[in-house]
Amino acid sequence: MSPRPPRRGRPPAGGRRPGARRAGAGDGAASTLGRPGAVPVEGRQAVRELLRAGRRTVHEVLVSAPDDAGPVAEIVDLAARAGVPVRRVPRGTIEHLAGTDAPQGVLAWAEPLPEHDLDDLLRSREGAPAPFLVVLDGVTDPHNLGAVMRSALCAGATGVVVGRHRSAPLGAVATKAAAGAVEWLPVAEVGGIPAALTSLVRAGVWTVALDADARAPLWELDLGDQPLALVLGAEGRGLSPLARRRCDVAVSVPLHGPLGSLNVSAAAAVACFEVARRRR
Repeated sequence: MSPRPPRRGRPPAGGRRPGARRAGAGDGAASTLGRPGAVPVEGRQAVRELLRAGRRTVHEVLVSAPDDAGPVAEIVDLAARAGVPVRRVPRGTIEHLAGTDAPQGVLAWAEPLPEHDLDDLLRSREGAPAPFLVVLDGVTDPHNLGAVMRSALCAGATGVVVGRHRSAPLGAVATKAAAGAVEWLPVAEVGGIPAALTSLVRAGVWTVALDADARAPLWELDLGDQPLALVLGAEGRGLSPLARRRCDVAVSVPLHGPLGSLNVSAAAAVACFEVARRRR
């Protein structure tokens, strides 16, 4: 591929030119007594970032891990500073309430994540970088959703877009896998990914499909500091044909060895950090 693609005119090789995120328990965790609508946040890192971010009300933190565990002591301190009650409970209580296999002796009850729509993610802010979005088409594994969000945030992404249907819930499992990224990275839920891609193109955002069959490697696309959306599909099925056609350009991550594909969370990490490198 050539240097930075133009915003208008002929598209680069391989391409063409021109809601509320559910955040309930959803993964099997029970509701906190007397606070219907509160959702669980599990795991030391996830609860720590929940308290650090301070973007949603935290009703209570349950702890069964010993105080001498460094992260737990920090969580207790953060909760005290925020005026959030901490309750000591037996480990079995947390394991019974948890929606994940390893809550690490810490569980918090909090209000659901704030709702965002696509316009929120595109809204320009003075001094802020151009939008860098990650769009997920049909990723149904909550572990992958959480892992993608963690990598995206660490690479400087400004938001994530998911479909309302055929998408993993942003519940306890995804939240724990994200290790706190959900507290900092806004997620917009849309009615359909193809329609959202059309809206992004109209808004002047380059939509880049990550497609194992694409001839152009990711490294040859000069992304610069332009508004950008990386679009990834689920393992096996990949991007839906319509979503693929709605993207400006398709690139691949060159693979070496006998295996023919990467896990979507691994592919997202590689692509997000390549975008971060280019944008710097």
